[in-house]
Amino acid sequence: MILIPLNYPRKYRYSLVLRKKNMQFDIAIIGGGIVGAATFYKIQKRNPSLKLALFEKEDSLAAHQTGHNSGVIHSGLYYKPGSLKARNCIEGRHELVDFAKTYNVDHDVCGKVVVATDEKELPHMNRIFGIGTENKIEGIEKINAEQVREIEPHVKSIGGIWVPCTGIIDFVGATKKMVELAQSINENSKVFMGHEIKNIVKEDSFSVLHSAKGTFKAKYLVFCAGLQADRLAKKDGVKLKEKVVGFRGDYYELTDQAKHKVKNLIYPVPNPDFPFLGVHFTRMTNGEIECGPNAVFTFKREGYKKTDFSLKDTADALSYGGTWKLFFNNMSFGINEYRRAFSKRLFLKTLQRMIPSLESNDIRPGRAGVRALLLSQDGDTRDDFRIEYHGNSIHVLNAPSPAATASLAIGNYVSEEAEKHFSIK
Repeated sequence: MILIPLNYPRKYRYSLVLRKKNMQFDIAIIGGGIVGAATFYKIQKRNPSLKLALFEKEDSLAAHQTGHNSGVIHSGLYYKPGSLKARNCIEGRHELVDFAKTYNVDHDVCGKVVVATDEKELPHMNRIFGIGTENKIEGIEKINAEQVREIEPHVKSIGGIWVPCTGIIDFVGATKKMVELAQSINENSKVFMGHEIKNIVKEDSFSVLHSAKGTFKAKYLVFCAGLQADRLAKKDGVKLKEKVVGFRGDYYELTDQAKHKVKNLIYPVPNPDFPFLGVHFTRMTNGEIECGPNAVFTFKREGYKKTDFSLKDTADALSYGGTWKLFFNNMSFGINEYRRAFSKRLFLKTLQRMIPSLESNDIRPGRAGVRALLLSQDGDTRDDFRIEYHGNSIHVLNAPSPAATASLAIGNYVSEEAEKHFSIK
């Protein structure tokens, strides 16, 4: 218990309690997904004497986007040359694979095929191949239908792209290892699980972070909040015009009798008018094979069931003009995605475009994930990574796929920017 004399000046009482009760840090990272973990790790590695804190509102790391994605180490095949996505994905992929090898994180660089099943897809496939070539994706090559069958015997196609540097990984395991390594560098750095940051108060040269479990003080802040990025930015005083809107992706998984029909990873040629890569097959590190995801608007940002609903999240999204413009611009796609979300038959029909021999009893419902999209007011999905600065804070506002693959590169980028922006070296 802290006793404060009655005659102690009121304006100093709060700071006295803060000094006595609360932990103080050089930098606080908010968000315990893989981007927050990589940022925590990279800043600590570059600055071992700094006292850092990592705050995660859930009771476990990687509880949302990181722990619910496809587990794919992306090559960088699809991303605009020169963009943050392209540069960080390629750099991050190399570093992530090295990290997994060094620290025994489950992974396999098994390669994938991108397959065309219709003549009208060939121009898009050629465009993707051109992007991959410009991005210097090692080993990619165009292959014919027979070569596709040599790699994936049950796929029916008219040709495709072989991408040997794509892989699979346990992203949750990678996240935990990054945090473990960071903590081993400086014993004074801390990780706070189950600490949701409710409020942020700026006081002179530091920020006060309020959670239900305590109040903390940090000179500098780095936000890696994923699905909550826009809300925490506003709490930090950022005048953000865009909003984060969530899209749920449902997966099916192959039953034991059908697992032999997929060797590694099989992707369709993505529709260039739709902001997702399409339903694909992925062999996971645990041996399961997932099919999906689709992409439907979710009525709860962190809702993983079809019936999950949050009045706050729904009102937030549907009161925003950018959401409706995205709906109108992609109406036919959106309707088809919703139909598939509630129809196993339609989902199976999509899968059969690539593997015609699949039958209804070959697939069963699996898990789901939610992807955060930072939508502009005109419905643009802000496709590239977006990192901004505000006072003594850095905000990772938009980090969609391939952010998990790029996480260590993003961590490098943020740590370098922190040293410049915060003058910590």
